[in-house]
Amino acid sequence: MASISTNSQNDRRIMFRGPDGKRRSLWVGKASMRQAETLRVLVEALLKASRTGHTPDEAVCAKIHTLHHSIRDKLVKFGLLDPPDKPEPTPLGEFVTNFVRLRTKAKPATKEIWRQGELSLLEFFGADCPLDSVTPGDADEYLEHLGGVTSRIKKPLAPMTIQKRLRFAKMIFRAARRKKLIPENPFEDVTYAATKPDKGFFISAEMTARLLAACPDHHWRMIVVLCRYGGLRCPSEVLSLRWADINWEAGRMTVQSPKTEHHPGKESRVIPMFPEMLGQLRESFEAAPAGAVYVVDSRYRTSAMGKSGWKNCNMRTQFERIVKNAGLKKWPRLFHNLRSSRQTELAEIFPSHVVCAWLGNSEDIAKKHYYQVTDAHFAAASATQAMAVSRSVRDDEKTSAFFDAQPAQILTQHDAAGKSTTPHETSEPHEPKGVCAV
Repeated sequence: MASISTNSQNDRRIMFRGPDGKRRSLWVGKASMRQAETLRVLVEALLKASRTGHTPDEAVCAKIHTLHHSIRDKLVKFGLLDPPDKPEPTPLGEFVTNFVRLRTKAKPATKEIWRQGELSLLEFFGADCPLDSVTPGDADEYLEHLGGVTSRIKKPLAPMTIQKRLRFAKMIFRAARRKKLIPENPFEDVTYAATKPDKGFFISAEMTARLLAACPDHHWRMIVVLCRYGGLRCPSEVLSLRWADINWEAGRMTVQSPKTEHHPGKESRVIPMFPEMLGQLRESFEAAPAGAVYVVDSRYRTSAMGKSGWKNCNMRTQFERIVKNAGLKKWPRLFHNLRSSRQTELAEIFPSHVVCAWLGNSEDIAKKHYYQVTDAHFAAASATQAMAVSRSVRDDEKTSAFFDAQPAQILTQHDAAGKSTTPHETSEPHEPKGVCAV
């Protein structure tokens, strides 16, 4: 039924007639005769089971599992083995849920963004959609869907929201590809360029003074001072500042940073106690009750700490009232622009890497999201230009005066000599060139 053949290179093969009646050769390479014989017996057993329609016995099945996958693939090709059962496709909803659950180091705010991306993804594809059924064409249609979707307040999704949801989809399918659940990431080539509007706004010292005068109590004055002159993030860093973090003698304070604490060495930073902060720090310290732990009243911290971490705690609403009472127009990114205004100021005095160390961000991020061009920069440039023009005018006047004085000076010299002297006339007789005097 099956025989062993060896060629001149000592390569062995099992020769047999398959279930379809065609002659087949199962090359096994440089195997020993004993190994080839074992495989020949196995092939005959599989041929017998195939012709009689019976399932191979347990001993034969056990030997099949010990074969190299390349041999098993050939036996499947020849019709001696059934192809292995494909694993059940993983549903999209199940994979997304497990992915988010296992990312224990992700911040609650990050997971909230993921949750919005998950809802959008499952709304379009469905929770039961097999991961491997999503094609690049489906990914293109999903992007079109995001562009036409409206939120519950009946407004189109913002460009940055679309970009974040597309980024979440890419992350999910990239993770599925790395687990070998899909052959490719269908979102790999899908891009969306979200143009982010410039939301920078510089809060001057005069505006800050008006804000402080409009604050209802010293707690809010402390919040404004820490954001504007300390450059702290609000609410996480402002509400995490403790009296124990302030070193009055050294003139420094340690800022706890919940946003970056998951990065090694970024859980806190040390900043100077800038002069603009000292007065308010002393006032709040004297007004603090005995045993107070946090610089800002802990009731704000209690409101800001939810089950999933930091939340809004309605500070923005109250701050908008303060801005209005100060007679100012509300600016974009209320708390962030207080912080970016401070970084812009400090960058005029200190090296960039020092300022970034104090503010807790990188130079690239500072250039992209923090540094601002202010009216003072334009005023300084105009003053510099005016000085340059004035200097140029003075130089021109001096040059003109010098050349205007030359004729008068020459005439004076002529009058003193009693005769006119020109460049072509001298007091000595002129001898033509090329003539030798005898």
